[in-house]
Formats: sequence, structure tokens, C-alpha cells
Amino acid sequence: MTKVAVVGAGVMGSAAAWALAARGADVTLYEQFDDGHTRGSSHGRTRIFRLAYPEEHWVVLAEEALAGWRDLEREAGRELLELYGFLELCSSVEVSSHDMLAARGIEHGLLDADALRGRGVDLPPGWIALWQPDAGVVLAEAAISAFRGDIPVVRRRVEALEDVEGDVVVATAGPWIPKLVPDLPVRVTRETVAYFAYDGHPVPSVVELDDDTRKHAMFALHDPQYGLKAGAHHAGRLADPDVYESADSAIVARIAGWVRGRFPDVDPTPVAAESCLYTSTADESFVLERRGRVVVCSACSGHGFKFAPAVGRRLAQLALG
Repeated sequence: MTKVAVVGAGVMGSAAAWALAARGADVTLYEQFDDGHTRGSSHGRTRIFRLAYPEEHWVVLAEEALAGWRDLEREAGRELLELYGFLELCSSVEVSSHDMLAARGIEHGLLDADALRGRGVDLPPGWIALWQPDAGVVLAEAAISAFRGDIPVVRRRVEALEDVEGDVVVATAGPWIPKLVPDLPVRVTRETVAYFAYDGHPVPSVVELDDDTRKHAMFALHDPQYGLKAGAHHAGRLADPDVYESADSAIVARIAGWVRGRFPDVDPTPVAAESCLYTSTADESFVLERRGRVVVCSACSGHGFKFAPAVGRRLAQLALG
């Protein structure tokens, strides 16, 4: 039986442990913090799940992940996805994911401003929204718990991968990965999300695309405690994960202004805010590779949570062959 140590028990480490255990490996997770900590990238109640991306490789990976989430739900005996739908706000159809979803045969539609008002979202003049029903949120805390199951977790900080016992070591240390694998082409930033009081029907997940990059600029999703969670994608500054900082008040104000303009039924006064860490490559892709007995997973680039079942299985393949 192959002994595998997984360093970092956030969503990717937990998903890797799940996939490794399913293939018969003897798995141990290493995690420096207690469950529920807010120091990394996986904390919070919900994360966006969507199939809509303008690039084919992300859509294919999201389809693979959706099947994985359904497998995990069956194993855990509980719901982990809540599919309230997804809206992609764009200045034009050309910027949107329409062509890619059509090519993949994924159900979606295009809505104008009049149609969108009934869904509680306002559009700038001339904009359109892509609607994708098979999307919504992942229940993040429940998902991590389901991935881990009864896999043992050793509570200690790993300073060097060479010090970890195992036939294979899977490094899923999130923002600490540059300290363990210094030559990775990644940057760590501290990002900010804000919460808003809303007690109506859960809103669809929303991403507003940037005209130039076709990547998301602003986002919002259902939060089961406050009602709405929103953020500005890649708006934070460079950070050291060992130095904790709270939410950035200037970014909170920016998020609140966006919520005021897009969600007429939501009180735009923030009721809470928090920070999290992104570990990103320049093009927001992931690094999944094997180096000797070490398998490296980084970075999630601020949009990785939804892909966790698929990434976990790919890490298991790298580790076990």
C-alpha cells in the first residue's frame, strides 16, 4: 500500500486525500491550523459553482468537477451543491461564455435588462446577461468535511517537504506553497469579501466579466448567514500568509458600490467583511505536476474551489500513476 502524505488540508488537500483513499492509498493529512481557521483560502460558508467560462479547458474541467461533486454527495449522504443558477454579466455577447457553452451543448440563455429585473439584478445600459441554470454554490465547509471523512489529520506545521514521511508527498499548502516550493511562478495576495443583509430567495451566483481579459472582475453569491456575499476579484495587495491582515476598507467600499448598482433589493451597507488569500499564476491557471516523490498543487488563482473533485483525482493520478 502506497503511503501518501498530503501537506495542507484546505479544499485541494482534502480533495486529494479523498481521491487517494478511494484508490487504496494510506493517506495522512498535515495541517498547521485547527478546523474552521480563517488564515488561508478555503474558509467561508459558500463558493461559486459554474460551468460558464469563455475558455474550453475550464468548462471541461468544471463538467468533470460537477460529476465529482455528485459522487461525493452520494458518498457523504448530503447535499453539497445548491443550484440557484448563475448569471454572467457582460458588455456584449462576444465577451460572454455563450459560444463555448453552445459548443459544449450546455443549457444556457441570454437575458436583457428587462428580463433580468425579475431576478433581482440590474444591468448597465446595453449590457446582456448569460443565464446558466446548472450552477450556484458549493457548501464549502460541508464539502471539506465530506472530502476528509475519517482520514487522519496531523496538526503540525511542515517547514520542509523533505521532513515528511511517505512514499509520495502531495503539497497543497495554498499560500504557503512558495515557502515549500520556492521556484513556483506564483504570487500571494490578500483579498477582501463583504457580506450584505438580504432575506429574500437566494440570489443566483453572479460574475461580472472584464471587457479586456474576459475574466471575472466582480462576483456575488448566496450566503446562508447574511444573504449575499460579494467581492472584487484580484483586487488585493501582495501578502505574507504568516502575517494576518483584516479586510481592506477601500475594497469593501468598492464592493458596496457595485452591490448598490447591481442588486436593487439588497441593502448596500456591508454587515461584515473578511480577508482571504489568493495564490495565483499570471494567467490564473493551476500548477499540477510531479517532482520526484513530490506532487505539487498550486495555484488555485482565486477560482479553484469549484474544481476540487477533479483536481483531487488528477493529483491522485500523479501520485499513484
